[in-house]
Amino acid sequence: MTIAAQSVTTATSRKGQITGWHVLIGVVTFFALIIAVDVVFMVLAYRTFSGQVASNPYEAGLAFNKTLAQREREAALGWAAAVETVDGDAVIVRVRDRAGRPLDRLSLTGSLARPATEVGKQTLNFKPLGDGRYRATARLGGAWDLRATARDAQNAFELEARLVSQ
Repeated sequence: MTIAAQSVTTATSRKGQITGWHVLIGVVTFFALIIAVDVVFMVLAYRTFSGQVASNPYEAGLAFNKTLAQREREAALGWAAAVETVDGDAVIVRVRDRAGRPLDRLSLTGSLARPATEVGKQTLNFKPLGDGRYRATARLGGAWDLRATARDAQNAFELEARLVSQ
């Protein structure tokens, strides 16, 4: 018995199939899109940021040892400060000594600045409330960086805090 083997060929359509060219075009398009978006973000970032963090970076670098010495003096004082906001229109700073007693006879000065820009910087005028508390009116809303200095006759204490208000 002889069986004749026949090869059956069917005409298959290539329409709708993903080929190597389709994959190549998809991968190249994907990475081109990613690179284009990255370039747009880099251009926007470059246009909005001058690259300068301090207005006098060289002098600030030279003064860093003085800053370290000031931080050591502050640590030796043992003063501590707590910051709170009141209804989005005031900042209250409470200053205490090492034993937790309130410090009332201080002169407090400070400023509020946005974390990402110098626009809208506010100078704060703190008034004593008693019990080691000092209050300054401010326009709060969003994120602010508080920098304040508390001084008495011979000591200085610097305070930095991030305030976030609704």
